[in-house]
Amino acid sequence: MTVAVGLLYEAIIVGSVIGSAALVSMGLIWFLLPWLVRYAIARPNARSSHHLPTPQGGGGAVVVATLAVAWGAILLSPAFLQNQAWQFLAVTAAAALLAVVGAIDDIRTLPAPARLALQSIAVAAVIVALPNELQISPQVPWWIERAYLFLGGLWFVNLVNFMDGIDWMTVAEVVPVTAAIALLGLYGAIELLPTLVAAALLGAILGFAPFNKPVARLFLGDVGSLPIGLLLGWLLLRLAGTGHLAAAFILPFYYLVDATITLLRRIVHRERFWEAHRSHFYQRATDNGFSVPVIVAHVALVNLVLAALALITVAADRTLVSLTALALSSAVVAWLLLTFARTKR
Repeated sequence: MTVAVGLLYEAIIVGSVIGSAALVSMGLIWFLLPWLVRYAIARPNARSSHHLPTPQGGGGAVVVATLAVAWGAILLSPAFLQNQAWQFLAVTAAAALLAVVGAIDDIRTLPAPARLALQSIAVAAVIVALPNELQISPQVPWWIERAYLFLGGLWFVNLVNFMDGIDWMTVAEVVPVTAAIALLGLYGAIELLPTLVAAALLGAILGFAPFNKPVARLFLGDVGSLPIGLLLGWLLLRLAGTGHLAAAFILPFYYLVDATITLLRRIVHRERFWEAHRSHFYQRATDNGFSVPVIVAHVALVNLVLAALALITVAADRTLVSLTALALSSAVVAWLLLTFARTKR
């Protein structure tokens, strides 16, 4: 009975965080939209997926709502921090830095080296603040794992930015991933702090979704995609740090595969891979006759399947189940990529 009451209390807290973040995000967007229309317009070009000038920068409201609501929940009940105040302060500062970098880049393009340097500072701050005892693979020397985590974090920051190329694409990714992590928090598979952050990010992106539905009235912008990438990477790292590496790998699997294959292909072809382009699988799908709503529906469906497989690996907690889930995830994502690569009849 006591366990059930505790679970109900946590579910109410998580639900309240989701609802509050959605309302704050939506309210901030309504407040900022006139200013964004005047000063932050994304104009179509040869690499764009939109055809009309559209304001960008809605991601700033998403990030502010996520961090503000998460900190509000923590201040109301400091026990949620569980001696992780320094770590979450570092995550907050890093996300704020990336939001500023993204906002500048949305209005005036930053040189690639400066952008990468500032992103590296943000990711390094998060890695340095991790608990010393957090190690995903004890067989690997601590400093080598930390170096790989830094590179992975830097890739994840840019991953969301690269994949945020059509309406609702980031919504279709972030909602299943954060919802799964919030459920795993209620299940006890991850600590309360990342659970609250996942719930806040889930609510904030839901508040943004009505403005970004096809045809979008507002884009996320780099001000949102960069810090959202950082937050997602940190959440998945915390999940992997609890021993659920397979789940942490499966949840963003479509994003990882699409972006990584595209990056490697552009490097092999000696293209300027750091510049905007239209060669991701989901972007090629628009050229192959798929409408944006159909593409996003495919991605959302696949991400829901991946979320279900990730939850199964945690519930079963068996090596064979994890390997099977990884194989199924690979098959599902391969099907999606092949579907996008073919011309629609």
